[in-house]
Amino acid sequence: MLQQVNGRSPGFGARGGESLSEDLREFLVGEAPLHQLDDLTKVNPVTLETVLRCLQARYMADTFYTNAGCTLVALNPFKPVPELYTPELMREYHTAPQPQKLKPHIFTVGEQTYRNVKSLSEPINQSIIVSGESGAGKTWTSRCLMKFYAAVAASPTSWESHKVAERIEQRILNSNPVMEAFGNACTLRNNNSSRFGKFIQLQLNRAQQMTGAAVHTYLLEKTRVACQASSERNFHIFYQICKGASKDERLHWHLPEGAAFSWLPNPDRTLEEDCFEVTREAMLHLGIDTPTQNNIFKVLAGLLHLGNTLFADSEDEAQPCHLMDSAKCALRTSASLLQLPEDTLLETLQIRTIRAGRQKQVFRKPCSRAECDTRRDCLAKLVYSRLFDWLVSVINSSICADPDSWTTFIGLLDVYGFESFPDNSLEQLCINYANEKLQQHFVAHYLRAQQEEYAMEGLEWSFVNYRDNQMCLDLIEGSPISICSLINEECRLNRPSSAAQLQTRIEGALAGSPCLGHSRLSREPSFIVVHYAGPVRYHTAGLVEKNKDPVPPELTRLLQQSQDPLLLALFPADPEEKTQEEPLGQSRAPALTVVSKFKASLEQLLQVLHSTTPHYIRCIKPNSQGQAQTFLQEEVLSQLEACGLVETIHISAAGFPIRLSHQNFVERYELLRRLHPHKSSGLCSPYRAKGRSEWTPHVEAAMLLPLLQDILHTLTATTCAEPPEAMAASVHCGKTKVFMTDSMLELLEHRRAQVLEQCARCIQRGWRRHQHRKQERRRQAAVLIQAAARSWLTRKHIQRLHRAATVIKQAWQRWRMRMAFLVAEELDGVEENYTALAPQPLSSSPLQPEQTRLQGAIIRLWPLGLVLANACVGVRGLQRKLVICACLQLPTGSLRSYTIQTAQDQAGVTSIRALPQGPIKFHCRKSPLRHADICPEPSPYSVTGFNQILLEKHRLIHVTSSSSTLTWP
Repeated sequence: MLQQVNGRSPGFGARGGESLSEDLREFLVGEAPLHQLDDLTKVNPVTLETVLRCLQARYMADTFYTNAGCTLVALNPFKPVPELYTPELMREYHTAPQPQKLKPHIFTVGEQTYRNVKSLSEPINQSIIVSGESGAGKTWTSRCLMKFYAAVAASPTSWESHKVAERIEQRILNSNPVMEAFGNACTLRNNNSSRFGKFIQLQLNRAQQMTGAAVHTYLLEKTRVACQASSERNFHIFYQICKGASKDERLHWHLPEGAAFSWLPNPDRTLEEDCFEVTREAMLHLGIDTPTQNNIFKVLAGLLHLGNTLFADSEDEAQPCHLMDSAKCALRTSASLLQLPEDTLLETLQIRTIRAGRQKQVFRKPCSRAECDTRRDCLAKLVYSRLFDWLVSVINSSICADPDSWTTFIGLLDVYGFESFPDNSLEQLCINYANEKLQQHFVAHYLRAQQEEYAMEGLEWSFVNYRDNQMCLDLIEGSPISICSLINEECRLNRPSSAAQLQTRIEGALAGSPCLGHSRLSREPSFIVVHYAGPVRYHTAGLVEKNKDPVPPELTRLLQQSQDPLLLALFPADPEEKTQEEPLGQSRAPALTVVSKFKASLEQLLQVLHSTTPHYIRCIKPNSQGQAQTFLQEEVLSQLEACGLVETIHISAAGFPIRLSHQNFVERYELLRRLHPHKSSGLCSPYRAKGRSEWTPHVEAAMLLPLLQDILHTLTATTCAEPPEAMAASVHCGKTKVFMTDSMLELLEHRRAQVLEQCARCIQRGWRRHQHRKQERRRQAAVLIQAAARSWLTRKHIQRLHRAATVIKQAWQRWRMRMAFLVAEELDGVEENYTALAPQPLSSSPLQPEQTRLQGAIIRLWPLGLVLANACVGVRGLQRKLVICACLQLPTGSLRSYTIQTAQDQAGVTSIRALPQGPIKFHCRKSPLRHADICPEPSPYSVTGFNQILLEKHRLIHVTSSSSTLTWP
């Protein structure tokens, strides 16, 4: 067996061991990627050593969840990891299309169960079985799963239902701290060990919304109230009221600071669970008001004071035992808190009432010191067990929904883990018996059923040997003789029980069982049972008394006399009520023993589990000290061997976890024949010949098998990566189902995706071709329409231009003719006067030849001169006057006798007036036409009249009519 603490195994010290370890490490492709393996079935080879190394590598990398086939392995981190359970991570796993492809987590199991209930087919109730040793993290796992379901299953649509869902969710979550405070305790292996089993039933309606819950408990370890092992503590609630109560509450409950109680060991040790305010607030949310809470805590304080009631041995057997002097105050305080008569309480503890004979005469017998202590402990256990059951009923009444309002449920089973202490009694026997039953349920559901199904389907399967614990169950509960039957028989016999005699009977009657061992070195009478998790030695002393669980009727009658309202509710005064507290020797009817009741409740639990689809979470404790980042290989290895995890991995890895019926397989993968259609053309699909309503087993046998073979042959022919032998080993056709591995399923889905992709591409090509042709036809039609429209628009434009040119031409001609006519009329008289009057020289002296030539040039170029004369810049003074006179052909007299006025700041053609002999007016209107101010045929030298003087504009602005006036003095 391996022994290692974060180091190397001592067994590999030799050279041969080192070389073997190196070869194995090389074969496993190195140690580094082990922490990346999310599933232990991928470890190669699957051995205890490789599985252990993989879990250690993942644990040291802060990866605490690993798949192992159908089981989730959860390693206890022993440190807070808040980012691993955030609401955001819950929503991520809840909204993921395929949560199994995410990292392994308890939320994956929770989401899988929720989706199984939510499936469209007939929903099947789901259950999650959380198992493991004490301290492995079962309670924490169950608590996180409840938070997950409360988050994902509370999605109402209306505001009122939203408030109801929030209330139910809060009450379900608040039931945890209350149940843990009253039912959990600190043990040698776990600071928060569940000392009872519970099955939480989360109730869902048709819309898969959480409408309520119910809690079923099994075998509360009530003996812990009065008896605690060394270094262990009582239930958490006793420490909470002693440490968290206020000063007034301490005074009211008689719990002074520093007070010592014999039933409250290790009071100085403070744990995280010692949170009194959390418990009180949770009880308040569950509907337990503050006065009722104070009443509960007052009764618990009375039990603590009752534990300090000690008796002294009596000198005379006929006289009852007396109280010790230090115990008188404790008895008085306990009677006051429980509101019981002090004398009656003391008398009930000291004297036993016996009824004998047909007349049932009553005899009073003083009890010995041991009997007084037993009656005192019995009273405390009776009150606490009734109180615990009352709390469970209150919680159920607060969170349980109406039976008509829910249809399915998800069950969470959190039971005590396998226990093996130095001293084991009836409690450990029942606890380990429950673990044996759950292990047998796992074996029957997964390991055995899976291999039996292979045989029924006709597969050539090499069975994997797994550890079946049926022989151990036969030893404990078998018929007609077993350990439980022998213990019950001892309880029915009216004789004093003997530990040695019980050991002799068990060893003699069950000597042939291989699961029964012998403890030859033990001084005390005991026997050994070889459980699936290891051998456990049980002491026979006290087994019969604990199995009887005798409750004297006088104790019940005493509690019925209490004035406390809570005790009156727990012990109603009903004379017709016949309970199991009657003395066993006074009634012929067999009384129910602890083992019988526990066995009956366990059978009911297994019936519920068999009616559901189970899911398994195996909690593993890396070390027994509760230290983070510490992985003890020896302890983990014993847990792996105990739970049969390696056998589970072997069957999951070597078996065929995927099972599909022939019909479903053909429906999904028939399209793979498209890969090689020429090879399967002779076969036709049965769906084309017959409808699904006409499906018969004969058709399935005659037509589906050839079609299945054709599909697999096509798949083998198109797969070149793996040889045909490996392909054939990955899939098998049974009589009614097709069995395949995960790799084969991935290959089928990959090929199916390829075929669907080819079909999609073919459809896309046809659609694109159709769209392209349609678009091309539309483009050609658009081109024709555009060409016709452009041709029509061009013709219209040319016609419009032609008509405009014609209009312009006609208007120009009319204007020219009109101007010529007006000029001719205005110049008729002027030309005659001008010719009669000869121009005179400007001075008396004759002009020089140069001046004569200059004047001739000016006369010939008179239009240009007139333009220069009217310009804003250019010649000035006398030269300008001369130019104007020459251009206008005025008489050449004295220049001083003329006054010339021009409008030079305005552009365009202006009117010119000259009065040499009389008023003569020349008018030239600007034509509205575009080019009317340009003479078509200018005459450079001939001057026919002033009406042909056309001046170009020298400003690009709108021109108004202006005039230049030349006045003669």
